[in-house]
Amino acid sequence: QVHLVESGGGLVQPGGSLRLSCAASGLDFSTSAMGWFRQAPGKQRELVAHISSAGNANYVTSVKGRFTISRDNANTTIYLQMNSLRPEDTAIYYCYAVPGNYQGQGTQVTVSS
Repeated sequence: QVHLVESGGGLVQPGGSLRLSCAASGLDFSTSAMGWFRQAPGKQRELVAHISSAGNANYVTSVKGRFTISRDNANTTIYLQMNSLRPEDTAIYYCYAVPGNYQGQGTQVTVSS
């Protein structure tokens, strides 16, 4: 059974940083592409960052230069380093894995003064 467990969310002031983690189990991590999407109240789900099994990363334009996605195959974990956070980054952040379209339960990120 596949499990994706996110952690690291919280409340941060604008301009601050957070690092999200997603621990994966039950899947072939090294051959899975993974990433993060977010869902804010009243807004459509948005793909934030994606990392291939080879480690190639892609980002939505609004987070380029501020967010960095990475993966640790030895520990079957991915990360999302988020810097220079803005109020519009407030959302529930979910990690996902493909193939299989698995997703975690989400972690809340709130950017507010």
